[in-house]
Formats: sequence, C-alpha cells, structure tokens
Amino acid sequence: MDTKAYEKLLELFILLFVMSVLSASPEVCTNSLIPGDKGDQGEIGDVGETGIMGKTGPPGHPGNAGDAGIKGDVGHIGKMGPLGYKVLLGLRETGERYYLLVKEAKMFQEASMNCRLRGGVLAMPKTTTINQILADYISQAGLTRVHVGVKANSDNNGTRSYTYSDSSPLQTFRGWSDSLPSTNSSCVELLSSGTWAHTECDNSMFYICEFPKSRRRGGPTPTLTS
Repeated sequence: MDTKAYEKLLELFILLFVMSVLSASPEVCTNSLIPGDKGDQGEIGDVGETGIMGKTGPPGHPGNAGDAGIKGDVGHIGKMGPLGYKVLLGLRETGERYYLLVKEAKMFQEASMNCRLRGGVLAMPKTTTINQILADYISQAGLTRVHVGVKANSDNNGTRSYTYSDSSPLQTFRGWSDSLPSTNSSCVELLSSGTWAHTECDNSMFYICEFPKSRRRGGPTPTLTS
C-alpha cells in the first residue's frame, strides 16, 4: 500500500472514532454561559465614612424676605443727661447783649411782638460795631436782608423821624446808602452789606432779636431758641 492511500485510510479511521465518541455522550458541549436564577438580596452594609469636602459651589439666588419679627420689649431707661441750654448755636453776643437770628418770616409788627414775647426787642444797630456784627450774622446765615428795630414816624406836619425798638430816637450812627431813594415806607431792613434800606412793613422776612444780659441776672430768662 502506498503512502497516500495509507494517510487517507488513517484520516477515515480517526473521523469514525470521533463520531462514535460524540454519539455515545448524552451531553452536548457548548461554549455559551447561561445565567442562573437571581439570588436573594444581601444585607445592607455599614455606613461609610464621610467623604472629602468638595469645592464651594457658586452662590444661590437670594431667597424671599422673611416675615417681620415680633417687636421686642422696651429697653431700660438710660441715665438722665445734663441739662441743655436755651441758647441756639450761632448766637451772637457783645459784652452787654445777645443777638438771635430768628429764621421765621414775619411782618415787621409780628416780628417786633415775637421778640418782646421772648423777652427782648428787635435788634437795634445803634453803633457801627453793632451794625457790622448784625450784617456779618446775616451774611454767614446765607441771607441778604432782615427786619431790624428801626422805624420811621411822621408827625402832624409830615416831618419824618426815626426811633429804635425801645422808642429812643435815632442816634448819630445811620446806615443809609449814599443813594437813598425817596420812599414812604416806614420800616427799615438791614442788608448783609451793612446798609440800611426802607421796606414795606407788610413784607415778611426773617428778623434779629436782641436781649440785654442784665435781664438774665434778675428778671425772667429770655427765650433764645428760634
């Protein structure tokens, strides 16, 4: 028998042997894995440790305003402070008198009465020094003019004379401007420049009251607040 015939015969023999073995086994081999039935749930494990803190996130949107809280109880009363003064800040004074600028617009007669009710009179610029003090007072207050205690009076012959608030006649000092216009107005206003001018008595404007310091020793205390 030649070699090729022998090899074919051997291959046939091996094939028959394998087929006989496969036909004799009741089980079929396969490479497929078939999953089994689902098992019972296991026990829950212990809680783990807290993890590492993460990065801070962006701020959230502002929430709605909450309800107002209940009003608290009244606190304890504090200690009584020192007595205050009845003197307005910015008051002007000389050795004998106080001067108070009242920032309440009134007509001449009302202003004069108000000063008397306070214990004084409308300010009387009787000297150059007093006139300048009052003018500076007006200017520093940011005003241009005020009522002062100077007024014209006419006698039966039509002659005009001027008196102060205390009814004394006008003294040597006069604050009229060089170009004083002729007028029938009886009341006098003091300008921030220090000049006097006639004004209608019905004009409402601020005014300055004056108070003698001697009144503070014996008489009633003047009201120096505006």
